[in-house]
Amino acid sequence: MNFSNKSGLLAAMLFFTGSALCAEPASSPQGFEEVIVTAQFRNISVLNTGSSITVIDGDTLEQRGATHLEQVLNLAPNVNFSSGASRGKFIQIRGIGERSQFIEPLNPSVGLLIDGIDFSGIGGAATTLDMRQIEILRGPQGTLYGANALAGLIDMKSNDPTDTFEGRVETSIAEYETRTTSAVLSGPISDTLGYRLAVQGHRSDGYIDNDFLNRHDTSNLDELTARGKLQWRASDDLQVNFTGFYVDADNGYDDFSLDNTRHTLSDQPGHDRQESTAFALETIWQGFERFDVVGLVSYAESNLEYSYDEDWSYVGICSGQPCDGWEYASFDRYRRDRENGTVDLRLVSSEAGRLFNGSTDWVLGVYYRFQDESLLREYTYASGDFTSDYDTRNRAIYGQLDSWLTDRLKLTSGLRLEFRNADYDDSDLVNNDNSERLWGGRLGLEYNLTSQTLLYALVSRGYKAGGVNSNPSLDASARDFDTEYLWNYETGIKGDWFDHRLAMQLSVFFQDRRKMQVKQSLVEPISGASCPCSFTDFFDNAARGENYGAELEVNWQASELVRLYGSLGLLRATFKNFESFSHVDADPANAVAVDLSGHEQAHAPSYQFAVGMDVALTRRLTAGLEVEGKEAFYLSPRHNAKSNRYELVNARLDYDVEQWSLSLWGRNLADRDVIVRGFGSFGNDPRKFYATEPYYQYGEPRIVGATATYRF
Repeated sequence: MNFSNKSGLLAAMLFFTGSALCAEPASSPQGFEEVIVTAQFRNISVLNTGSSITVIDGDTLEQRGATHLEQVLNLAPNVNFSSGASRGKFIQIRGIGERSQFIEPLNPSVGLLIDGIDFSGIGGAATTLDMRQIEILRGPQGTLYGANALAGLIDMKSNDPTDTFEGRVETSIAEYETRTTSAVLSGPISDTLGYRLAVQGHRSDGYIDNDFLNRHDTSNLDELTARGKLQWRASDDLQVNFTGFYVDADNGYDDFSLDNTRHTLSDQPGHDRQESTAFALETIWQGFERFDVVGLVSYAESNLEYSYDEDWSYVGICSGQPCDGWEYASFDRYRRDRENGTVDLRLVSSEAGRLFNGSTDWVLGVYYRFQDESLLREYTYASGDFTSDYDTRNRAIYGQLDSWLTDRLKLTSGLRLEFRNADYDDSDLVNNDNSERLWGGRLGLEYNLTSQTLLYALVSRGYKAGGVNSNPSLDASARDFDTEYLWNYETGIKGDWFDHRLAMQLSVFFQDRRKMQVKQSLVEPISGASCPCSFTDFFDNAARGENYGAELEVNWQASELVRLYGSLGLLRATFKNFESFSHVDADPANAVAVDLSGHEQAHAPSYQFAVGMDVALTRRLTAGLEVEGKEAFYLSPRHNAKSNRYELVNARLDYDVEQWSLSLWGRNLADRDVIVRGFGSFGNDPRKFYATEPYYQYGEPRIVGATATYRF
């Protein structure tokens, strides 16, 4: 692999290595607790799973002052995200994933579950209130989850009810008028019934100054999250778990500046809103000798609005200047209503039900998912409102065998057959009815070299359903696109050594993408307008793509006082046999083809890392320091604009006294500009007569805050 500009990477690794060498070992340092993965068919230690998984626990979320998933994704190797909204809600794993959504219907590449509820494609709901842990499964989950987990799966698990009464009240203040307040209550209602209630409000003015409106809150955050859980031990054999979830994000969106700064000139700032109500009901029946019956029913209803000032300026910006008469004014709004539900019923073998002389555990399940999504688009230059409906139905049967071939060698074989129907129609008389038969699975070997060391090799196959391009101006041959398939080849080693003081995961992977789906845009002039262009987004299939690299995670309790940790992701992601259509003149048929074979895929940094240390300064006082960074990466396959390479420094100071915890924390202390979304194939500044240039959205600047927590 050719990984360029390695100075930031080398600096981070030197920091990690130097810290490790300078740490003073103690006579009997405390080891790490076992980390259990729950997103698999069975709960299992992360170090005993033959695949690449990152688990981010609740303590890490608290130490970062995180209120949303986007603020911890950089801790996981080869996981990236795209914003273009108030939050980084479009996720890429190993270079695979969506970067935005406008008019087109979307089939996500990365699955997102929150307490078993499907929020794939709408990551604005991924707030971190009262989270126990976040599990990030890299690579296709063709057996476990199916069509929406081509690249991987993110499973967010909140805390369960407790056997004794407890609670927590927490408040945070930070720069940019940031305020967060949360409360949690948990305990028993009776001997068989427990509850947990959690609520959080988060507000911030955001990091943008609108100079035209003289406002500092046009990209504000205003998020309310509430969650309730019940656990009922109905009998010795039956466990019933209920989760209710509500999130209301009323966020502003005004992030792009004609001058590529945090100062905007919009006269019509947009919004990024999401209101979701959801529930999940899980039952675990252990009334049979040979197997348990696990059932999950979930439902979510979401109302979303995404809108923005398309010209990023105000009426009159060119008055009295040479560009007078060139300016345009436009506003674009997308309102989506989405309903989705799942039913998952599986039989999970018990010890008495193992096959083949007790050597093989098994799982057999059936799955149903529906999703209905309606869109209303209101756009200045459209002759009328655009509406569409996109309804999908997924039915699947799946199974997995875990066979111990010897005392140390285990063979895992899984298969999923999925039947998918998709029905699309819109107000432009585009309609498409598509049915597919899909399959995915995995074949893996796990070898226990010692009781603390696992070697594994894995071949897995995932899939992402085909779909429809909605714009009627496209040629009929470009109106739909094919299913993408992904073959993943992976090997790795995991270990837990020195009395659980050193934990390590290392994986190497190669992914062969077949008929890979690539989002593109045709750039067209708007008839009768000064603005030079509008955009027709569509998906196309490249013949192939290759994504390969390595992932490393290390956690070392160097002494009773010092903990060191780090992660490193290396990635090379390129197109094979692909021609991209970069722009048109007045007619979409006149697209200009550019051969992108060998070109890097978008949002696939060649390296990213995170390293840090925690030091217990006294019995009550703890300090932490962290460095994270990424190499620059292409922002889209249709232009050459790139993000910037960056290294961020985060720090915190925690003080615990009796039931109180006080924290001072800071993120991005060097105040680096971090590009989280960008464009590069058009011009939008009338003062420059719409000359083509790159435009960027920046992520969180330096922010310093304090948090106080009272537990009872």
